[in-house]
Amino acid sequence: MASSTTRHIYGFHAVLARLRQSPDSVLEVHVAAARSDARARDLIAQAERCGVKVTPSDVDRLQRLVGTHHHQGVVARIDGRRRELKLADVLETLTEPALLLVLDGVTDPHNLGACLRVADGAGAHAVIAPKDRSAGLNATAVKVASGAADHVPYVTVTNLARSLREMQEAGVWVLGAAGDAARSLYEVAQTGPTAWVLGAEGQGLRRLTRETCDELVRIPMHGSVDSLNVSVASGVCLFEARRQRAAAAP
Repeated sequence: MASSTTRHIYGFHAVLARLRQSPDSVLEVHVAAARSDARARDLIAQAERCGVKVTPSDVDRLQRLVGTHHHQGVVARIDGRRRELKLADVLETLTEPALLLVLDGVTDPHNLGACLRVADGAGAHAVIAPKDRSAGLNATAVKVASGAADHVPYVTVTNLARSLREMQEAGVWVLGAAGDAARSLYEVAQTGPTAWVLGAEGQGLRRLTRETCDELVRIPMHGSVDSLNVSVASGVCLFEARRQRAAAAP
């Protein structure tokens, strides 16, 4: 049972990410007793390596813990006090090419929550934002995220340009979304490690952010409006990366 200082997260991606990034915050893992497939075995092995108790549970108990059937047969009880994640925590634990969403100057918590939800849907590994001039992960953002705030790491950084360079040094190709860019996102390869950088609607990317990106790329617009809400634009960019990766898969 969760207390005021603990909470539950669920799903393989969320639980594995927590075990890899912050194993000391995982208090217990519940796995559906009926699951004996390779994915479940790998998760159990990871939990045991971290010294985390694994409890076989029936699906009804899992649903009671998290209030949904969409738990994939795995629920973790974690320390509910938020730990400040570092960018290196994310980059060092990836098991596939990075897919990151970077928000530059997004100050509306509704937009942040929607971006977290989009990032979760696209399987992004983290959302990164500067500590200043950005929305915090407050109750509004968490509510709008509809559970994604527990699934997608939200990393705040002191210096965004420096963090973009850290990504580049780790082999991540940094793409900035800009309406005046020469090439469209459909012309740019995104099958390797990729970070998409988006600014607030109407303001776009700051000068230093633009200059730090490896390439500026535009979303083709075919109607009367010249820009999209940042969460919608994030979805277009991240899902195009996923489309390209699926098309290139053997």
